[in-house]
Amino acid sequence: MAGAIVIVVVLLLSPFIITISLAAIAAALGKLLTDDAEQRHEGSSLLETNV
Repeated sequence: MAGAIVIVVVLLLSPFIITISLAAIAAALGKLLTDDAEQRHEGSSLLETNV
């Protein structure tokens, strides 16, 4: 009985856990790529136009 409850809870929470973890990965990847682009193009006048 306890095993069935655990399985149901895991199945109900898994979409939220997956969504939150993928959002965190996307945020980290975006930050890393933005920092990389700023370092590669340091001194460019086009960086001032980015908001």
